[in-house]
Amino acid sequence: MVDNGSTDGSAQLDEEFPAVQFVRLPKNFGLTKALNIGWRAADAEYVLFLHDDTEVAPAAITSLAAVLDANPDAAVVCPLLVDGEDRPAPQLGELPPDGRWRPAEIKGTEPLEVQYPRGAALMARVYYIKAIRQIDEHFGQFGGDADVAAQMLRASKKILLVPAATVKHTDNREYTAHERADFRIACAVFAGKYQGFGAGLRARLASIFGPIVSFRLGELSYTLAGRKIDGT
Repeated sequence: MVDNGSTDGSAQLDEEFPAVQFVRLPKNFGLTKALNIGWRAADAEYVLFLHDDTEVAPAAITSLAAVLDANPDAAVVCPLLVDGEDRPAPQLGELPPDGRWRPAEIKGTEPLEVQYPRGAALMARVYYIKAIRQIDEHFGQFGGDADVAAQMLRASKKILLVPAATVKHTDNREYTAHERADFRIACAVFAGKYQGFGAGLRARLASIFGPIVSFRLGELSYTLAGRKIDGT
């Protein structure tokens, strides 16, 4: 478990869970760097990325692994994200990312091929993460899941959603100005990487003028400097 500079007393969990390997970072370096640190520390063929606002249903992890076992052309699998009432939660997005998510439309129990699932819960083959060297750390708190999806699609590898595996995801908090800025910067990074310099420049300008139009001056100070969640 990667502790991204938390200050809520989670350091006391070491004694409660002696079989868990904790990797503690001195500050919040953003989700993307934490994911890379986590998969490199894991000694396994598959790695399960989980956000801290998720709750995994019994047998979900073994169900995901079984689908990877049975589908060698799949590089990534994800569970069905559900809300507190077990209804499909917003999970599927579009590339390039725009911050909008829609619930999955489930018809049966067979795995579904998807383009870009939310990174709240993803199981990936470590081999393919190594093949792309790492999740691009030009992304900070946001955008790492879009980079994984784009890289797998570029390599013609499948991403499968497994309805039989469910994970509760309760993402209902208000994002800070720095987090909103990090997302805007991530969109510009994605556009520049996958759509070319011109698209990246337009997205970068949008990340600056967007906060101006919406009078989010705190957000503007971060987007103007291009400052990610870790301060770089």
